[in-house]
Amino acid sequence: MAKKSKIARNERRKAVVERYAVRRAELKEILRGPGASEAERRSAREELARQPRDASPTRVRNRDSVDGRPRGHLRKFGLSRVRVREQAHAGFLPGVRKSSW
Repeated sequence: MAKKSKIARNERRKAVVERYAVRRAELKEILRGPGASEAERRSAREELARQPRDASPTRVRNRDSVDGRPRGHLRKFGLSRVRVREQAHAGFLPGVRKSSW
């Protein structure tokens, strides 16, 4: 089980990312687009730098939805490798079988 403070911090980061997502996309498009002048690019870069660090989606950590484990996250299930194994053996994940060869 992960610390509750780490889980809460990650949830706050998700909210900040969502809040700034539209404006960040606009600024990134200005930086990427060939039609922007040098002054527009500079102002877009400065505005991106003024935004909070947690507005960047790369700061959000994928965590297990059950216990918050940060490592070994399997995106398909939203669980860590440990939890996927437990739930697959218990039969809670439809279509998942224990392999043997």
